[in-house]
Amino acid sequence: MKPVTRRRTRLVLGLAAFYVALWFLWFTPVIFPLKIFVVLLHEVSHALAALATGGAVERIVLNVNQGGATYVLGGNAFLILSAGYLGSLLWGLLLIELAGMRAKRARWAVGLLGGFVLLVAILLVRNMFGLLFTAAFGVALIVSARYLPPRGVANVLLVLGLTSALYAVLDIRSDIISRPHLRSDAGMLSEMTGIPTAVWGFLWIGLALAACWIALRRWWARV
Repeated sequence: MKPVTRRRTRLVLGLAAFYVALWFLWFTPVIFPLKIFVVLLHEVSHALAALATGGAVERIVLNVNQGGATYVLGGNAFLILSAGYLGSLLWGLLLIELAGMRAKRARWAVGLLGGFVLLVAILLVRNMFGLLFTAAFGVALIVSARYLPPRGVANVLLVLGLTSALYAVLDIRSDIISRPHLRSDAGMLSEMTGIPTAVWGFLWIGLALAACWIALRRWWARV
């Protein structure tokens, strides 16, 4: 087997093994911190969209039942509502891209991510569970950046990125298509625009799958 073919085979098998493990461990405590972290990315994306469009962020809350909310004042409501699911997807794709960087840059990326998460905890998270989780996760990332070997640092970025990208798609399906009665981001967009909730759901899933396909092709070409 040629070296390129061997590397690409390992890539496919590695991704398959990761998602199979994620599937079987999805409702176990092992995956719980990853799920809450993706919820945090979702809420942070709302907050960043609010700040980018001239609004202000009052607070972020995270719940142990994997829910969250971001309370903002002002800003562009359409962009803020759209930023949640798509933002967590883009975070995931960014982390996957960073995992392929040189070891020193990947280490800096994990450390900076940890510092950013800690900053979010201090400035924005305002409920006890959310504050404790966000602060602990930020510290864990900084410790990982300091002590893990290069392969371990890359794996941290890859696991966070892959989970975030997958969870964004599953979250859209669960909140919008399977349970359209929920007051989700798409539900509020539907009230604002008159476009049905399911249309927003299918649109976002289409964008998410297209973005994941592009990211996979980039990895395929790189190995």
